[in-house]
Amino acid sequence: MLYYLSLLTHTDQLAFFRLFKYLTFRSGAAVVTALFIAFLINPMLIRWLKVRQGKGQPIRSDGPARHILEKAGTPTMGGLLILLPWVLSTILWANISNRYVWIALLVTVAYGLLGFIDDYYKVTKRSSDGLSGRSRLLIEFAVAALATWLVMGFQAPDLSGMLAVPFIKTALIPLGVFFLVVGGFVIAGAANAVNFTDGLDGLAIVPVMIAAATFTLIVYLAGNEKFAAYLQIPYIEYSGELAVFLAALVGAGLGFLWYNAPPAAIFMGDTGSLPLGGALGVVAVAIKHEIVLALVGGLFVVETVSVIVQVISFKLTGKRVFRMAPIHHHYEQLGWTEPTIVIRFWIVAVVLALLGLATLKLR
Repeated sequence: MLYYLSLLTHTDQLAFFRLFKYLTFRSGAAVVTALFIAFLINPMLIRWLKVRQGKGQPIRSDGPARHILEKAGTPTMGGLLILLPWVLSTILWANISNRYVWIALLVTVAYGLLGFIDDYYKVTKRSSDGLSGRSRLLIEFAVAALATWLVMGFQAPDLSGMLAVPFIKTALIPLGVFFLVVGGFVIAGAANAVNFTDGLDGLAIVPVMIAAATFTLIVYLAGNEKFAAYLQIPYIEYSGELAVFLAALVGAGLGFLWYNAPPAAIFMGDTGSLPLGGALGVVAVAIKHEIVLALVGGLFVVETVSVIVQVISFKLTGKRVFRMAPIHHHYEQLGWTEPTIVIRFWIVAVVLALLGLATLKLR
């Protein structure tokens, strides 16, 4: 909304508002604003959630034994601490006439609502199981397919339905209508990948912020015709405004991490993990960097693959590949402490983000 103040620069007294025209300024302001809102409202939200939930998030009975002792009573639905500052800051600093911003917000809010319902069932039923997996996946994919369809409708005909291949100059694979399936898989898959990663204090939010910061730069470049031409990546007109959306995510994530750092005062739950992953997915689909997301978010991919491998192996052979899945629990069972796992996984996330950025030039 504040973007429109940049139009009121016809006098010297209002010249300051010219700054609001610049994407870089508004992205930086979105980080600070989201962080400020988070510090303002998050303590009140935590107190409210503690009162409403009583015993907090139900802990998995088949999880690490120490979690039952150390994490019992911690409230969930902490995704609200991320969503409110994130959405408010985005609306405040983004150009609200931009279609990509509204598509991203659609996925974020829809997945946040779905995650909230899932967490609500867990808390009220005092069970670690929420909505049925099939129902949740169906809703996730429906929202993701709708978002993909909207993105395809807004993009230029020579880019709509195309899958870009990194490391190869201007390589685009025409998928046509089938791109709806690919886009739906990327968005819903990213949401569930972050959900699998959210198992230790601070484990998910920092890699999400790293990925979001990485894509903030990629979005800025892909939405700038000159930079996109120089780097030989697809130029997606108007997509640069998504940098504000991602920057607001980083600010809100920092505000959440303040309370989620070990020992966590609150868990993000599905209310947070689903919209965070979905947001990364929809941005990747919008700017034709779906494959790059798999590299930048490689940590989330590994977590998901560990679960899939574990399930398939147990069903086919009756044996487990890992001591426990997702893979961060495997390292817990090996004797690694929680801070060691979390910090090492953060380091992996940074390395993968740097490799993802390298795809911009290695062509």
